[in-house]
Amino acid sequence: MESTDSLHDLALRLDRFARERDWQRFHSPKNLASALVVESGELLEHFQWMTEEQSRSLAPEKRGAVADEVADVLLYLIQLSSALGIDPIHAAQEKLERNELRYPVDRARGNSRKYDEL
Repeated sequence: MESTDSLHDLALRLDRFARERDWQRFHSPKNLASALVVESGELLEHFQWMTEEQSRSLAPEKRGAVADEVADVLLYLIQLSSALGIDPIHAAQEKLERNELRYPVDRARGNSRKYDEL
């Protein structure tokens, strides 16, 4: 099995995987975003009805199932980013910089209010 050390490498592998199966025609941004939401729902389903504490200490078999769903979410997010020409690392870094400004430590520490309510 080939190793992928970066999101870029993973995106290239995903692209090759889709091309080999002639699936690119199904991978419009709309379809990829829809699939991402579906997979996110499947991830959430594993936590349905759990307490906060239970969600923090998953049994090994549940953790494995959750890992599979996390992978599905990541893979669709990478495919969507590629389809739109978005570098997800760069986008995340820019968003984090904006969030650091919106949620200054002295006002945001210890509360969950949205930035416009601080």
